[in-house]
Amino acid sequence: MTQAPNHRSAPTDERLVLAVDLGTSGCKCALVSLDGTVHAWAFRAVPLHVQGARAEQEPQDWWTALLGSAGEILAGDAGLRRRVVAVCCSAQTEGTVCVDRSGQAIGRALTWLDARGAAAMARRVRGRGPSIEGYGPLKLWRWLRLTGGAPSLSGRDSAGHMAYVHDEEPERYERTHKFLNVPDYLNLRLSGRFCATQDSTVTSWVTDNRDAHHIRYDAGLIRLLGIDAAKLPEIVRSTDVLGPLLPDVAQALGLSEKTLVVAGAVDNSAVAVGAAVGDFETHLYLGTSSWLGAHVPFMKTDVRHKIAAVPSAVDGRYLAMALQSTAGANLSFLRDRILYHPDELASDEEHPAVYEALNRIAARVPPGARGLIYTPWLLGERTPVDDPCLRAGLLNMSLEHTREDIFRAFLEGVALNTRWMLEPFARLLGRNPGTITAVGGGAQSDVWCQIMADVTGQPIRQIENPIQTNAIGATFIAGVGMGALSFADLAHLRRTRAVYEPASALRRLHDDQFETFKEVRTRLAPLYHRLNQHQGATA
Repeated sequence: MTQAPNHRSAPTDERLVLAVDLGTSGCKCALVSLDGTVHAWAFRAVPLHVQGARAEQEPQDWWTALLGSAGEILAGDAGLRRRVVAVCCSAQTEGTVCVDRSGQAIGRALTWLDARGAAAMARRVRGRGPSIEGYGPLKLWRWLRLTGGAPSLSGRDSAGHMAYVHDEEPERYERTHKFLNVPDYLNLRLSGRFCATQDSTVTSWVTDNRDAHHIRYDAGLIRLLGIDAAKLPEIVRSTDVLGPLLPDVAQALGLSEKTLVVAGAVDNSAVAVGAAVGDFETHLYLGTSSWLGAHVPFMKTDVRHKIAAVPSAVDGRYLAMALQSTAGANLSFLRDRILYHPDELASDEEHPAVYEALNRIAARVPPGARGLIYTPWLLGERTPVDDPCLRAGLLNMSLEHTREDIFRAFLEGVALNTRWMLEPFARLLGRNPGTITAVGGGAQSDVWCQIMADVTGQPIRQIENPIQTNAIGATFIAGVGMGALSFADLAHLRRTRAVYEPASALRRLHDDQFETFKEVRTRLAPLYHRLNQHQGATA
């Protein structure tokens, strides 16, 4: 690891952005200056309602959490409050809110975990003759040519949600004025505008994305989905100013009624802006799930490995992404289901700072976890194989192993899966990704960053405040929208904490480990398919 020099200079622009980061677990609001400095932040949890294939949230809970977390940081310092000039949202994507003409939500929102649309989408994507993985060939060709991707057979994306409401809840469908993604609903509550950003519309799979400067709806794709075009919101750019805050919202937050609402982006687009905006500059997000991403000047799809470059928050650029279903979720599983599961073995003592302890313990274990291999597929996998039947497992455990080895194996297992994703991702980019910028909560771990470097063979750049990348990205989008910044400025504003170089002495060890990891998947996949064939459709 090499420490990076700190080039931060005193900010000359006193203006602040109220950056909203709404994830599945809750809403975090931050006050961020235009140079990316986070001055204050607060969080409010939001419940998730899960039953079978149903996974919903109350839109009002999002709004209450936004007002609560924003109110906390704005009430504490009147000087900071007076400096706020814009609000900009980053939010979970592939969620669907049905709203009526007055902007009221009709029922709960379907989240990205809601798979009730699987049957409805299966009816829409199949053709009359032979299929390609469930898709009619001509339909698949049209989706890939125009959008760069295709609706998910899981029914978990926006297309699946709208198809489900149309087919299974006709009364709700008729009452719906617009279908909105999660950030679009927040913008409606903030500004009164019924609109969608160029990146939030992607997983509706009804837009022609071939011109990155002009994303537009395609009538033929809308007919394939079977949705009334009038129920789709107008498309705006992420940097567009939607207008001032609604007066009652400004009053509730104690902000000026001149405060601007900038359209913002879905979470992965905002993270990409906060991490690296230059063409082909790659970032790795380590959160509950993870992904590799990079802005590119072309729309491109790797159908076999489920990687696509789709519209981004940066006008004129696409965001290439490879998605891993569970990354940090493996650590939270270890914490909540193994170490501190509430049963007869649970301790009444207050839990320590678990992740910091895990990092210290894992650092003591030699690379390779003494031959222990962990596969991190708690929820199946998406890239480089789309297989909901895969499952997590510890392999090669013996009486010589301890839980210390297990901790290390969990971290290395996610890194091995990242290397597995990186192979087709690099081919799509057409080059070696070079230094990868690590962001998200997992990127706070020095140990995990070094493991990522050693296992993937790529240098890993750890930025300052990696857990705040969403909020910082939303702030930069707002700065561009206000004309205070350009996307070209952002590389100079990124502050690096450290760069982790791969250890050449460990290359052979991790190469062998990686080949074993891939062999495990090849050999166990048939068994997992037999065991989980019925759960696979809703995993």
